[in-house]
Amino acid sequence: MNCYSICVTIVRPPQIHIRQLMPSARDRAVLVLELLSQHVQGLAMSEVGDRLGIPRSAAHRLLADLKEMGYVKQNAHTTHYMLTIKLAALGLSYLAATGVTDAAQPLLDDLAERSCELVRLAVIEGNQLTWVAKSQGARSGLRYDPDAGLDVYLPATANGLAWLAAVTDERALELLSQHGMDQAKRMGPGAPQTLREVLERIDQTRQRGHATVFDAYEQGTSAMAAVVCASTHGAPIATVSIAGPSVRMTPERMEALAPDLLACAKALGATSGQSPLFASVN
Repeated sequence: MNCYSICVTIVRPPQIHIRQLMPSARDRAVLVLELLSQHVQGLAMSEVGDRLGIPRSAAHRLLADLKEMGYVKQNAHTTHYMLTIKLAALGLSYLAATGVTDAAQPLLDDLAERSCELVRLAVIEGNQLTWVAKSQGARSGLRYDPDAGLDVYLPATANGLAWLAAVTDERALELLSQHGMDQAKRMGPGAPQTLREVLERIDQTRQRGHATVFDAYEQGTSAMAAVVCASTHGAPIATVSIAGPSVRMTPERMEALAPDLLACAKALGATSGQSPLFASVN
């Protein structure tokens, strides 16, 4: 009996530890929404559960609850679950209420017209950089307009490097450790593969005054970006970028566009006081 009791004592702690690591129902619901936001054609219930590592029965309950709330719907032909427009509408309503689009859009439109390329604004919030607005300047020929997710991958994007270069080395390393380098192999051939490469590009960005990437986020596209600093406290609050096909976005053209990019970043910083969203950024 004593031996059996000792064996039970050894086995139980790992089981408790595993349970403690399992996400709560609230966390699972958010994970489901984030997963479906990356799959516009939807996913089967079983695949949602498998991808998130949760029991399929729990995935079914979560999807049913989200469907009842109007955030998820089912494709009548495939039975796959996908997001409704409700979540996007909430985000757009929030951005409109903060005044970000009203203040930034004319400046983005002007830069897009000058560069004839895609211009985008990404806002810094906590440890994330999130796309919030864009303007397409290319009217014909090749147009770069990615259908990307909301979160910006820092090491392989001009926006990410612009932010990393605007903070201290300690803060940059903290951000990189949280974002990780695991996505590097899925990026373009120009994406940095090691931490040392990223740090070298951060240093180059600081010396240049703006970030540039070539075939990094994906092959065939290149971009440049500058950080936007608050007019009140001078801290980084956003980034603005110009992106387009690599055949057009050459080093020489980026150098020619740099003054317009930096002027736009400065103007965005000057108008940041008009939005409560920027006022809350540390």
